[in-house]
Amino acid sequence: MGRFDGGNGGRGFGGGNRGGGGFRFNMGPREMHKAVCSDCKKECEVPFKPTEGKPVYCKDCYPKHKKF
Repeated sequence: MGRFDGGNGGRGFGGGNRGGGGFRFNMGPREMHKAVCSDCKKECEVPFKPTEGKPVYCKDCYPKHKKF
């Protein structure tokens, strides 16, 4: 018979796992991690595990640091 995966090796939407990106589909609640904002020093929660040496910003300070 032929291939039923659309010819992309069963990777779904033509690209495989691109390491994150936009859609979460329905993966349930996100694990939050406690952090201290690098600007205002308030405790906050972020949806990723903070990396030592990299700044973390709370929801109020983050817009000041967006690089768009």
